[in-house]
Amino acid sequence: MTDLEQQVFTQVRAIISNEEQVIGRRGILIPLKKAIIADGDIRNVIDIVSSDPALSAHLLWRSNSADHAAPEASKNRSLKDALVRLGQVNIYRYAFTFYLKERLDELQEPYKKLVQGYWALTENIAIDAVDQLHQLEGVNINPDEVQTLALFSVFGEIIALTAFAYLNSACSEYYPIAALKAVIEGQQQTLTLEAFESLGLDDELQTEFLIAHNLRSTHNVNSPGLVLKRVLAKRGLLLKPI
Repeated sequence: MTDLEQQVFTQVRAIISNEEQVIGRRGILIPLKKAIIADGDIRNVIDIVSSDPALSAHLLWRSNSADHAAPEASKNRSLKDALVRLGQVNIYRYAFTFYLKERLDELQEPYKKLVQGYWALTENIAIDAVDQLHQLEGVNINPDEVQTLALFSVFGEIIALTAFAYLNSACSEYYPIAALKAVIEGQQQTLTLEAFESLGLDDELQTEFLIAHNLRSTHNVNSPGLVLKRVLAKRGLLLKPI
């Protein structure tokens, strides 16, 4: 790693460690996380989500998209039905990605275009992963767990690029994008795992992410990570190639 790349690596890691700077809007996420940790009444979670109509619509859409193989009559028709079916962990994962995407849309060019390319990739991976799940027989895996996991497939790259955009906007010295590319290629696993840790995402998501990227093995045939692993392997995106 060159001196310049080391500087970029160090400063990007510092930004990643600042949850509020990376994710931005915290008005919903903070109380939502507290309500979930408290493991209280689902009605508290519903009230929090309902306070943001855009998030409510997004969660309803996500729930129905993950359950696309179900008969039309069984689709969720109300926010309450959707949230009860999703479960609190999936609610928070979806909410996190919703506000992260909102934050990404605020980036300046050329970073906005680059990070939106990564986001489009995650959406395509999520579609493929859910389709893969519905083709499997003899497994008992929640489609929303597969979809939420898939939305974090290239999480490290997205967070690193976002942090780099903030770094260049705050510094008088401009760091070339080539330096970040070299850092991501060489330190992708480190950046990804630190992003998971710093941003307070649930342990199960991190565990399944490691399984999906071939960094941890499992004998659990109902692991969402195994479903995603097949999709990532076909795309050549595994952090640890098979």
